[in-house]
Amino acid sequence: MEIKYDLDQVEDVANELITNVNSKVLLFQGEMGAGKTTLIKAIVKALGSQDEVNSPTFSIVNEYESNNGIIYHFDLYRIKDIEEAYNFGIEDYLYSDGWILIEWPDKIKPILSEGFNEIELDIVSSAIRTLRLKK
Repeated sequence: MEIKYDLDQVEDVANELITNVNSKVLLFQGEMGAGKTTLIKAIVKALGSQDEVNSPTFSIVNEYESNNGIIYHFDLYRIKDIEEAYNFGIEDYLYSDGWILIEWPDKIKPILSEGFNEIELDIVSSAIRTLRLKK
C-alpha cells in the first residue's frame, strides 16, 4: 500500500493505516523530519487515546492508555546497540499485548519476530509525504 498525502490529512492516513496493518508492531522508517512522530500522534489518537503524545527521544519509550489497550511509543534514535535495548527491557514490551510503535527500529530488528509491519515515510515537499506500508 502506498499513500501520498498532505500533512493536513495525517488523521485520515492514520485511520487508513490502522485498518490495513496485520500486526500491532509497527516500525517507522524515514529521515529526520519525515513525519514519523506526527503520524504516530495521529495513530495514538485514532486508537482512542486522549493522552498527550510527545517524542520519547530522551525517555526512549512513552506509554499511552487507549480504548484499544496500552500503546508503547519508542524512539530508538539515541540507543547505540541492541545491548542497550536489552538493558531497558525491550523484550518485555515486545511480548506484551499492547500496540508497539517504533521509530528508528534498525538496531532491534534482529530480535523481532516476523509479526510486524514497516511504514516508510518519504518527504516529497514541505507539506507532502509518501507512505509505504510493508506487511
